Amino acid sequence: MFSKVLSGANIGLDTVPVVCEVDIASSGLPSFTIVGLADRAVEESRDRVRSAIRNCKADFPSKKITVNLAPADLPKEGPAYDLPIALGILTASGQIPLNQIDDIQNSLVIGELSLDGTLRRTNGILPLAILAKNRKIKRIIVPKDNAVEASIIGGLEVLPVNSLQDLIKFLLGQLDIEPIKGNILNINETDEYEYDFSQIKGQEQAKRALEIAAAGAHNILLKGPPGAGKTMLARAFPSILPSLSLDEAIEVTKIYSIAGLLDSGKSLISQRPFRTPHHTASAAGLLGGGNTIRPGEISLSHRGILFLDELPEFPRSVLESLRQPLEDHKITVSRSSGSLTFPAQFILFAAQNPCPCGFLGDKRRNCSCMPGQIAKYKRRISGPLLDRIDIYLEVPTVEVDELSSHLTMESSKDIRARVKLARDIQQERFKGRILTNSEMTNAGIREFCSVTEEGLELLKMAVSSLNLSARGYHRVLKLGRTIADLSASESILTEHIAEALQYRSREDL
Repeated sequence: MFSKVLSGANIGLDTVPVVCEVDIASSGLPSFTIVGLADRAVEESRDRVRSAIRNCKADFPSKKITVNLAPADLPKEGPAYDLPIALGILTASGQIPLNQIDDIQNSLVIGELSLDGTLRRTNGILPLAILAKNRKIKRIIVPKDNAVEASIIGGLEVLPVNSLQDLIKFLLGQLDIEPIKGNILNINETDEYEYDFSQIKGQEQAKRALEIAAAGAHNILLKGPPGAGKTMLARAFPSILPSLSLDEAIEVTKIYSIAGLLDSGKSLISQRPFRTPHHTASAAGLLGGGNTIRPGEISLSHRGILFLDELPEFPRSVLESLRQPLEDHKITVSRSSGSLTFPAQFILFAAQNPCPCGFLGDKRRNCSCMPGQIAKYKRRISGPLLDRIDIYLEVPTVEVDELSSHLTMESSKDIRARVKLARDIQQERFKGRILTNSEMTNAGIREFCSVTEEGLELLKMAVSSLNLSARGYHRVLKLGRTIADLSASESILTEHIAEALQYRSREDL
């Protein structure tokens, strides 16, 4: 007999349908074969499925069984095909009644089986639920631990299954499993952050720079001696960013679901990601890759923050690999097995010391570095990478009078309110084409960055005196547009250009 069960495959962030076809021959020696460009984990499904069916008190046919995962030219990875294969065998062998076959064929089935037949949590369920809704499939059958994740997609019936035996009893009418009706959740803004700007004494200029960076999603580099508060500022930075929109939250959750990093029982990521890879991270860890291509830190930071502390300590080759994603906001990982593209729309927040010992220019302590050491340390970060950073700021040591002051600092909530107003202006301006000023192309700059004549004259003078590149020129305009948005100005004024210019890298001088 022959049967078909619908499943799906995640290819990067794209999801395609996969049909699990099962044929049980009436003649021939007993065998169990899986075809359709399956990897090692899929091949091992034969042993898991055989044991799971037997341990669920069902009959595993002692016949020639052929399983085809179509389309045959699409690579199949992982153990998520266990449940559709098992269900296909039970259907083809007649153990599932005929009146249930149409219902099964209108369901998308996914899940990894244990040897005793229980279903394990499986990665990448959310993209598959989106596929089911887009294909107008009425039901998705998933492991119980993944049910909450799948239920955020509205208009979809989610059947949470604890084991293969429970699914068999459900299909035979011997057990009721209450379906979960998919329902899109609302994103609730939260004020619960571990770090708040009210906890940071002094550093008013740095706080202003971070407010601008948050308003326009601009990259930022803080440079200062140890203990100046660079890391504290970075940790508090997420608290002034606006909450994720629903579309952004689903986009981020898809990435974490595919990467297997979505917390158990959590349906939706509601806070912007904040990733802090160590400086020993490899290029594959940062960009993505591996034998089975997985998203790297820059994709896990999508719509959030990538914090690179001690920036010069990262290998130069790793830092140089960031240049293209910072410009294109996506990364294409190519391997011999194929290539996948992941989104990488993140804010780069970098921090570094001014020299190897950290005390160059410090009023309290003397620098012990030789001039050659300082020059070598600075050369670890290339000019092209610095050119992609919008805000460059030197952070001095905080004076003891400021540290001991009892003055109340402005809270993150107040700053976030101003940032949200600026983001609302950008949302109205771009009308869904892009989200923030930092994403503008040259055509967008010409359309939206209207500068007064005085401001344009100042910018022209700066191009020659600061030796700005064409990229630097456009980044000043985008930064000026954000500063103008914070002051609710339609045009970019001279003072907006002047403030944007003071954030250019001192390496330009």
